[in-house]
Amino acid sequence: MPTYECSSCGMTVNASCGACGAPLENDVLTRDDGSTVQVSKCPNDHGKIKSPLCCGEDMTCAVA
Repeated sequence: MPTYECSSCGMTVNASCGACGAPLENDVLTRDDGSTVQVSKCPNDHGKIKSPLCCGEDMTCAVA
């Protein structure tokens, strides 16, 4: 399961889809202007969310 970790304080978070229980996958969404946003998405196409924030920054993702 992917684990999101804060590089500042070390807090970690695991996330799964509420609809099917699958672990969310780390992904990147590219906006029309070319900028990118880190997101977490359901591998079964139930949607995506903005990846977790901590200490004012995106948490980094590692697959455990």
